[in-house]
Amino acid sequence: MLKNYKADLHIHTCLSPCAEVRMSPATIVKRAKVCGVNIIGICDHNSAENVPAALEAARRHGVHVLPGMEVTSSEEVHILALFGAQEPVLQLQEIVYQHLPGENDEETFGMQVIANAADEVLGFNQRLLIGATTIRVEEIVNKICSLGGLAIAAHIDRESFSIISQLGFIPDNLALDALEISPALSYEDAMRRYSPSLPLIHSSDAHKEDEIGRSCTHFLLEEVSIGEIRKALRGQEGRIILR
Repeated sequence: MLKNYKADLHIHTCLSPCAEVRMSPATIVKRAKVCGVNIIGICDHNSAENVPAALEAARRHGVHVLPGMEVTSSEEVHILALFGAQEPVLQLQEIVYQHLPGENDEETFGMQVIANAADEVLGFNQRLLIGATTIRVEEIVNKICSLGGLAIAAHIDRESFSIISQLGFIPDNLALDALEISPALSYEDAMRRYSPSLPLIHSSDAHKEDEIGRSCTHFLLEEVSIGEIRKALRGQEGRIILR
């Protein structure tokens, strides 16, 4: 039986220096449940070190977590990578770390907190997670696809760090699964502005607790999996994005 799932596929934890410190994995999962969000994507900047804690917290509270990451290409394009398990996102993290120069300055950018499912601080990531990798956007998308994940161009309507702001267009040969629009733009306005050939999703890009679930996508799925969401994005076998 197909069911309506409410999904917020772009949420930052306290690992992202631009997110509030109180955005622990457990806090995010609890807030998502209160907001009626069934599926969340944990997508910190260039790292997935808080994904294991989010998965553990989700098992306790009945929320589905998609392990993810928001990767910054060498062109400073933000690409969301979403997976059905933590192993492939950790493989992607290893590649990203090998191509991520710089060290974090907490006073300038903020703390990068690694936490567990009990809201305890395990440590701090010292890499410059807010920076850009040396990997081109096409390589990032291809790697996500080769690992079985979904590759989504993040917040395409933003004036910075979007594929349109940085490249000026969406390359036809880029194997993206979808385009994300921010809460600032409606689906109808996005269709008029971009006339996209790829499906559009809404996400919150939450950096604060009260932003979680402020903008979501509803999927008609048989179960929660990357395969089912991919079918919904493509409109296959009755799986669709509900508008």
